[in-house]
Amino acid sequence: MLKLENISKTYTTGDFKQQALNKVSLEFRKNEFVAILGPSGSGKTTLLNIIGGLDRYDTGDLIINNKSTKKFKTTEWDSYRNNCIGFIFQNYNLIGHISILDNVEMGMTLSGVSASNRKKKALEVLDRVGLKEHAHKRPNQLSGGQMQRVAIARALANDPDIILADEPTGALDSNTSVQIMELIKEIAKDKLVIMVTHNAELAHTYANRIVEFKDGQLISDSNPIKKNEDKKDKYKIKKTAMSFFTALKLSFNNIRTKKGRTLLTAFASSIGIIGIALILSLSNGFDIEIDKFERDTLSSMPVMISEQAMEMTEEKLLELNNINDMEEYIDEEVIYPQQPIVDQVLHTNVLNEDYINYIEKIDGKLLAGISYTRATALNIITKVGDTYKPLSLNMTDLTSIPKKMDKDVVGVIEANYDILMGKLPTSKEEILITIDSRNRISSKILEAFDIDTTKEKVSFEEIMGKELKLVFNDDYYKQLGNFFTLNTDFEALYNSSNALTLKVVGIARGKEDKEALTASNSGISYTEDLVDYIISENKNSKIVKAQMDADYNVLTGEQFDISNENQTSKETLISYLGGSDIPMIINLFPVDFNSKEQVLNYLDKYNEGREIDDQILYTDLGNIISSLSGSIMDAITIVLVAFSAISLVVSSIMIGIITYISVLERTKEIGVLRALGARKKDITRVFNAETFIIGLCSGLIGILIGWLLTFPANIIIESLTDLPNVAKLNPVHALILIIISMSLTMIGGFIPAKMAAKKDPVEALRTE
Repeated sequence: MLKLENISKTYTTGDFKQQALNKVSLEFRKNEFVAILGPSGSGKTTLLNIIGGLDRYDTGDLIINNKSTKKFKTTEWDSYRNNCIGFIFQNYNLIGHISILDNVEMGMTLSGVSASNRKKKALEVLDRVGLKEHAHKRPNQLSGGQMQRVAIARALANDPDIILADEPTGALDSNTSVQIMELIKEIAKDKLVIMVTHNAELAHTYANRIVEFKDGQLISDSNPIKKNEDKKDKYKIKKTAMSFFTALKLSFNNIRTKKGRTLLTAFASSIGIIGIALILSLSNGFDIEIDKFERDTLSSMPVMISEQAMEMTEEKLLELNNINDMEEYIDEEVIYPQQPIVDQVLHTNVLNEDYINYIEKIDGKLLAGISYTRATALNIITKVGDTYKPLSLNMTDLTSIPKKMDKDVVGVIEANYDILMGKLPTSKEEILITIDSRNRISSKILEAFDIDTTKEKVSFEEIMGKELKLVFNDDYYKQLGNFFTLNTDFEALYNSSNALTLKVVGIARGKEDKEALTASNSGISYTEDLVDYIISENKNSKIVKAQMDADYNVLTGEQFDISNENQTSKETLISYLGGSDIPMIINLFPVDFNSKEQVLNYLDKYNEGREIDDQILYTDLGNIISSLSGSIMDAITIVLVAFSAISLVVSSIMIGIITYISVLERTKEIGVLRALGARKKDITRVFNAETFIIGLCSGLIGILIGWLLTFPANIIIESLTDLPNVAKLNPVHALILIIISMSLTMIGGFIPAKMAAKKDPVEALRTE
């Protein structure tokens, strides 16, 4: 079963060499009680450690069930100790922070025995040694004799072939020693028991074979094996494996004995997590506020397509950068002409009927509205008292209401304005009065409706139903030879049957939550239908037809000079007179940000395969603002998180130190686990589990404190900005921070864990 052939072992300390075993040959039976006697330093314990796989021989061979161990790998020695060997130590070597039952189960745990079978077997062997009722106690709650019985139970639990006892009664009184020896003798009936002892009397009383050593050599054997004895046993060992759950349990029980230190360590390493959690909470909250602002306000900002657009493509920026990459100083008497940067990025959009038709085909459910800004003049006559005159207002005072593309989609006005009185215009004859957030409007507009503006305030009823008159070109202008001039008989124009009456049917004000967008907007709003009607009436007027045929301005008589950039072009004048329905600017109002993405994709699709001069570029006003605000917020967050991350690095170093201290404290436990068959990777796993637990605690503590700090932070922010509940910890951020905490602590404890795995098991068992 077990055979030593010419085993030699020498220990080297500096220049000093000591031979512990000198060509020892010894063979053991399958079941017998062998006592090894000899003075201190004779090599008894070294022999036991080599048989148990804790130490390695220098020369010779250890044969197990007819299998040589010369080429055994480390994992095979681990499996051998776990399956074939049961250790009984003089100092018991129980793991103090787990129960008696867990101590007894440990070897079976490493063998992969199921939990139910482990517990059943452990209780059986505890019952056999008379300690079943103490199963849930800790080792420090037992007497010396009881602890040795636990050690015996642990040695028996995994049903090993060999029991190795190193001075099993050395720390016990005589009465207890007899009880332990009787128990070991009983075990030897069906197992090989090899006991090292100084007590010759006990050895001769209980052992059935006495082997004596002196100076590392075998000097006597009372019952050597004869050559013809049966040796048919075959080598078979099951591999060991410690699960991460078992490692967690071991480490958790160890941590429970040092709660205060663990909590302080976890808190110290959580400081960085606290800082980052609070920063991310604030960043997340501000992002939500910005997003809310964008969705409530910027999403209402249109995608604008105008005759002139800025071409800020990646290729154009690269081209501009290359221009500026020329040498700083040129040693030549020459000048390089350069086109102005603005001209280089300015793109002319050729808006035509084909493109307008393309725009009109956009899915109506994506747009809250679409508006066309045309140069077409509105010939409006007002009556103020007894005076009739043309209405003279700024372009910002007269705006068209974006046309709805789909009846089921909320329009731009409905989405951004509250109707305070009346209704929205639905026909070309109806107009809407819009006031700003403080219910103000230009006095010029009120005067146009013959309202006394010297009063402090005007009621809604006074303006509801007021009228203006819109006059068409053939009435508004009169011909004088080849030229046209303004018809100054405004009273006749106002009362003409050809004039279109525009009536105020509603009053609107920007919604409170859309104040940032609508606060300053006020004036007269009319429908796109009105503009379409004006163009349809005016484009066939005498003045438009005359202008189309003339090479001069029919209103002033001046010749058109295309070289004069400041002069009104013929096309612009025709458009002004209502002779063209091609808009100068198209504004698309997406329903929301998701819809906007689809709208932009649709616009980009038009440009596919076209030369740059034929492409139509657009300006996304909302994106310009949101990109700027988002970039600033991201930059601030990154800087603050980077500062807080420094403490995480310090925490990792601290965890490494704490883990190293834990390795020193648990050195004997490392030896015990290795003696039970734990692999090096299992030892690493035990300490990785400990840092995992500390990292988890650190992350949870950091997240909890960070979350609690959001409450006073919100109170302070609200008092300063009137923004409630800004700081909001995103659960995803919390989970990521916990994972980061665990990862960093495990990284910090990696080196100490590897150091623990490399500890010599024999040296570890000697540690007190």
